[in-house]
Amino acid sequence: MPDELNAVITWVDEPAPPRPGPLHGRRLLVKDLIDTAGIRTTYGSRIYADHVPGRTATAVRRLVDAGAVVVGKANLPEFAWNVTGQNPWYGTVHNPLHPGRSTGGSSSGNAAALAAGLCDLGLGTDTGCSIRLPSGCCGTVGLKPRWGSLPMDGIFPLCPTLDTVGPMARTVTDVALAWSVLSGKPFPEPRLRGLTVGLLTTPPSVGDGSPRLESLAAEAHVARLEELGARVRPATIADPPANTWPLFFHEAARSHDATFPARADDYTENCRIKLELARNVDPDEVELAYRAVEEWRRLEPDVDLYVSPVIGIDLPPEDCDELEVRLPFSAFLRPFNLLGWAGLAIGNLQLIAPRDEVVLAAGLAWEAG
Repeated sequence: MPDELNAVITWVDEPAPPRPGPLHGRRLLVKDLIDTAGIRTTYGSRIYADHVPGRTATAVRRLVDAGAVVVGKANLPEFAWNVTGQNPWYGTVHNPLHPGRSTGGSSSGNAAALAAGLCDLGLGTDTGCSIRLPSGCCGTVGLKPRWGSLPMDGIFPLCPTLDTVGPMARTVTDVALAWSVLSGKPFPEPRLRGLTVGLLTTPPSVGDGSPRLESLAAEAHVARLEELGARVRPATIADPPANTWPLFFHEAARSHDATFPARADDYTENCRIKLELARNVDPDEVELAYRAVEEWRRLEPDVDLYVSPVIGIDLPPEDCDELEVRLPFSAFLRPFNLLGWAGLAIGNLQLIAPRDEVVLAAGLAWEAG
């Protein structure tokens, strides 16, 4: 299939016939971080360029059992550790909505292919932004579910304490349908009326002392939220009690123990720099970070739902320096992986709550008007 966007690493030549079910015949593009038996799965890496798994991840199997048809494996940055669509091994993913601008990462190929109509559903992963950021950049919809709510087997880990897998599509309805299949839970009833919605113009930090980003972009959605019956008020979320980056680095280094530094030359410079930093993290700081995340995850919101932008800065060019943009580009997204909450991106609108059902119900109400 023609793919001028470079959204797909491997197309399936002869997709299996669809099974009966709620997703019958939906074309599914699976992020190439997720195992599919008999279909090349590279993890975006040169090391695994010829890797063909013998298993299929449970999340993929559930979608296929419901009638979805795997048509290919979506392009992504190496090992999903990058907030852009850049990949020197398989090429940069191009943004069909904003040509020349970043697709966001790391579920880059999924979002670009959805925006271009190359598939009907995507299955992506999100450790710090990776479903929601590409959805925001490409004008599609993506759900980062509550941590631990969907099965992660058969997916190459980045940071298991934060890793999630979730559905992507062009509508909230399709995302909610795929989520229902993945979770085994009922399709949510639309609901915004009567909810108290906290407007976030500044996200919480991740405890590292970096400058706070402010964006008023979500204020543009307040009038419509109120028309749909929500009560909107300004909100803030307390920061974690310590720097959480050591936890991320510690787990990322462990995920690559088998190949780094033994095969360091087979990594991109971008990923190599991060792994070298990760291997030198202070064990005492790691312990403090684990305690901070554990404590932060006990936080109880004082609203039913939060609203924020997905992206709080101008879209960077697709050839930007990822190391320079990664923190501001993901500032409104990364904290919610640490909190373990659900986040739904509808273009540049993000709905956030501790439970998947709440953000999906609100998104369905938003979509229905």
